[in-house]
Amino acid sequence: MKLIVGLGNPGAKYARNRHNVGFLAVDAIGAAHGFGPWRAKFQGQVAEGRLGAEKALLLKPETYMNLSGDSVQAAVGFYKLAAADVIVLHDELDLAPGKVRVKAGGGAAGHNGIRSIAAHLGPEFVRVRIGIGHPGDKRVVSNHVLNDFAKADADWLDPLLAAIARGAPDLAAGETARFSGGLSPAAPRPRPAPAAAAPRAAPAAEAQAEPERSPLQRLIDRFR
Repeated sequence: MKLIVGLGNPGAKYARNRHNVGFLAVDAIGAAHGFGPWRAKFQGQVAEGRLGAEKALLLKPETYMNLSGDSVQAAVGFYKLAAADVIVLHDELDLAPGKVRVKAGGGAAGHNGIRSIAAHLGPEFVRVRIGIGHPGDKRVVSNHVLNDFAKADADWLDPLLAAIARGAPDLAAGETARFSGGLSPAAPRPRPAPAAAAPRAAPAAEAQAEPERSPLQRLIDRFR
């Protein structure tokens, strides 16, 4: 069984925040794969279903971001899972918007939700880092992550969430390279070059009218 955790903050006012892209991602996975209804458990919201051959539990901790590990640990302890069975989807400042990287283990890179989970489980869980971009100034990072995605972001965000949902069975199966490859936009197919127009046939030369012959010439022709 896989525990797939989306990180975010609970409540309608946070729903479209950049910091809540993990919630958005697991919502998309649940909808795409027919998971059961969300219900309260493990200090969060959970939904059960299958991703390919894997049984999976989706979890959205409702402890607020900084205490995400409390909710995750409750689910891990109940199902007796290893850290390697846990996949966490979260926002990543250090990746450009729409970029996604998957890795197992490593540091928290300043992400309080990841830090909280690592404090409970150790570092060896899988992270799906979803880029939201850096505002360029450390002083406005908090406003950046806790503000909603811009309307224009839907152009890349909606297709990305759909691609994450499509690839979730590969992610659950440990096929991270296949999962990551499926997130790349399909290369545009080159348009076939227009067929060269067949050369137009040169107009047939008009037959030249035979000049009228004189009576004497016609008489000579009769005796040739």
